[in-house]
Amino acid sequence: MKILSIETSCDDTGISIMEVHPAHSDGARESATNASFKVLANNVSSQISIHIPHGGVFPALAKREHIKNLPIILEKTLKEAELEKEKNPIDLITVTCGPGLEPTLWTGITFAQELSKQWKVPIMSVNHMEGHIFSVFIKDKKKFEIPEIKYPILSLLVSGGHTELVLIKKWMDYKIIGETLDDAVGEAFDKVARMLGLPYPGGPQISKLAEKEREHLKEVENFLGPRFPGSLSQPDHKKSSTSSHAKISLPRPMLHSKNFDFSFSGLKTAVLYLIRDINLIKKLDQKTKAQIALEFENAAIECLVHKTAKAIEKYKIKTLIVAGGVSANKHLKNEIKKITTAKAGQAGSKIKLLFPPKELTGDNSLMIGVAGYLNYIKNKKKVPEMDSVKAVGNLRL
Repeated sequence: MKILSIETSCDDTGISIMEVHPAHSDGARESATNASFKVLANNVSSQISIHIPHGGVFPALAKREHIKNLPIILEKTLKEAELEKEKNPIDLITVTCGPGLEPTLWTGITFAQELSKQWKVPIMSVNHMEGHIFSVFIKDKKKFEIPEIKYPILSLLVSGGHTELVLIKKWMDYKIIGETLDDAVGEAFDKVARMLGLPYPGGPQISKLAEKEREHLKEVENFLGPRFPGSLSQPDHKKSSTSSHAKISLPRPMLHSKNFDFSFSGLKTAVLYLIRDINLIKKLDQKTKAQIALEFENAAIECLVHKTAKAIEKYKIKTLIVAGGVSANKHLKNEIKKITTAKAGQAGSKIKLLFPPKELTGDNSLMIGVAGYLNYIKNKKKVPEMDSVKAVGNLRL
């Protein structure tokens, strides 16, 4: 069957077409695992340049751009899939219904409903966060499968709008065991970047500055030894990311709380006061910006990794999925790899660690297609009435 998928939850307009060959677990019954997916076309139109002057996504502009881009991207996608001349080229439409910005979600849903009427095919609505979970299996731009995975699974979902730890004991059955109580980690990255005068989107800019400073400190440490003031080898979070002349230390909110929840608002506020205090003494130069970026990234990632490690231990996790825009962060990847290796050594069995390809860490329609198909199979091919598909900005797993 051929599936057309639409993603418009924020500022990326995505449309893709996949051909799916179902797996059969008993010769007749379709199974979620080992189904074969072939990508016929995949296109994403980014709106970053439009939102840069606003320092973030402006919903009204995002909605306008989606409305303008959807028919253009559809035509391009059908042509690449060599389906543009077929009267009814698609068997199923999947579309993001939430969470996200409701005005932009509605553009995708309305467009999907129009296509459904035209082609006389069903629509399957998809939870955007579930899409991120399945993004880790899209290993190839052309063909991929959903392999057999050991349970229980833990998924750390980190993006501009969400920070969640999700326990999965079987596919399509989710339990959020921890989440942010205020800002999402990606949102905190963007807001701190704005404080530092970095361009939107700020998360990658923070990471770039932090990584450069981290490499510099390693070079100095290799030359002077691991115990110099400001060394990366200093114990605890009290270690400084700077030289002895300007030590910078930020809090790790809720690091030792008894639950698996997160909080990044206090960390963001601490950066605001730190910048204010530094500006009273001297101008915030590029070097100081890099030092703040490093300490902020260290603090945010330490909170994520510490809670993830606790959850792995408590629930005896066999597979760890890390997905969402922030999963592309190099420091997060390195620290997560360290804890999974350590936990595996303690438990005596390997923990399978899965990240999405870098180009699929952000919003994309391929992941919506995979999640939509698996829900289609789970619900025994029953789909909701077309008019019942609605946008839910705060939709939960």
